[in-house]
Amino acid sequence: MSLETSNYIGGTHGTGTGPEQTVIDPSTGQTVWTYTADDESTVAAAISAARAAFPEWSGATPAERSAALYALHTELEAMAEDLAQAETSQTGKPIRLAREFDVPGSVDNVAFFAGAARHLPGHATAEYSGDHTSSIRREAIGVVGSISPWNYPLQMAVWKILPAIAAGNTIVLKPAEVTPLTTLMLAQACDRTGMPAGVVNIVNGPGPLTGEAIVSSPHIAMTSFTGSTTVGRHIAGLAAVNGTRLHLELGGKAPFVVFDDADLDAAIHGAVAASLINTGQDCTAATRAYVHRSRFDDFVSGVAELMASVRLGVPTDPDTDQGPLVSFRQRDKVAAMVERAVQAGARALTGGRAPGGDLATGAYYEPTLIVDAEQKSEIVQDEVFGPVLAALPFDSDDEALELANDTPFGLAASAWTTNVFRAQEAARRISAGTVWINDHIPIISEMPHGGMKASGYGKDMSTYSFEEYTQVKHVMADLTGATAKEWHRTIFGLR
Repeated sequence: MSLETSNYIGGTHGTGTGPEQTVIDPSTGQTVWTYTADDESTVAAAISAARAAFPEWSGATPAERSAALYALHTELEAMAEDLAQAETSQTGKPIRLAREFDVPGSVDNVAFFAGAARHLPGHATAEYSGDHTSSIRREAIGVVGSISPWNYPLQMAVWKILPAIAAGNTIVLKPAEVTPLTTLMLAQACDRTGMPAGVVNIVNGPGPLTGEAIVSSPHIAMTSFTGSTTVGRHIAGLAAVNGTRLHLELGGKAPFVVFDDADLDAAIHGAVAASLINTGQDCTAATRAYVHRSRFDDFVSGVAELMASVRLGVPTDPDTDQGPLVSFRQRDKVAAMVERAVQAGARALTGGRAPGGDLATGAYYEPTLIVDAEQKSEIVQDEVFGPVLAALPFDSDDEALELANDTPFGLAASAWTTNVFRAQEAARRISAGTVWINDHIPIISEMPHGGMKASGYGKDMSTYSFEEYTQVKHVMADLTGATAKEWHRTIFGLR
């Protein structure tokens, strides 16, 4: 990959004029790349390019947009290994995860929206009033300004770009300033496939400079943001000034509920996998395990034993299970939260520290299982975003579901049981955008992803995302040809 340019605006690769930014490999602390951030003037140029491209792109036929997306899918398939290597270098995630989850999931999402571009949903045209024909138009909104996070840089960029442009919008996207590489590679793919200039525009830089320039622009019709709840609320305030439409996918604190009839081995394996995926840097990761008291001791001993077997190592090694966190700052945040939990009376049954030896130079943190924490404690209530699982016992189904809902968040959850009725009750009562039964983490392009409560609103993936990226217009045509309509009596009386 050529890293000579740091933005993509109006079909042209260029560089910014703002402060210098650095991309760090968190496994070594070494610099991967430096670039110059995009300031307000560069962002304005990107928005201008997107506005100029909007009339033609939104007026293209669904088949034409679909063809452009299928071409992008083919190009990304050919780039799969390069994308995986770049993703690992900037995030520290194990190459196995990048190869088997991040990249293929992203490529599949492109293929899904290439097809979905030709199938915008709507009600059937019909005579609902009897003397009018009503039809629905689902139209593009305009220029979308999106901000994607650092935990899944390629995947989140795809989740934002693809539904937006499939629906006929144009987009200006800013990836996280610490992980821009694969998003720039995606821009290169758009360029090579002949995507019309200005449909996809990429700018780079820190949130307070580059991100806020996007959100604050009166020419942005919609803002889509994935990140923390705190930053999401700040963005909502900026967007409110211009009345900009919002789509927010924010933090999570997913409960993992293990009932007394659960397959305990499956739950133990599921809890370790779901809490440690991407080193726990996943908004849907299992973070709170609520386990029936009769199974609690066996569950925590099994989880501790399995966590202790997880292999920390160099991210480029295919045998590595868990890499570093994305930065030393993030590692220190996780460590501080665990330390405060222990000081408050909780115990770390395994982990609870940064490893030494050869891994000491990276932002590593051991898989950690916390017990004896209080429900209202920070470690149970707040998002850690690291390889940490807190386990608490419960005595009844009602208590378990009340505890599962007892945080501000509502992004994802899972219930583990062999009773179909108990499973359906859990799915109904847990307030979360996704509830898994006897699994935790899998996602598919055909189904929506999004949260409730402090986890935001709106959907990524699936055709439900078109609700975010289109506006619905009702067209109602008179069939009678009459000068005086029957409803006119409400105005003109009997005259």
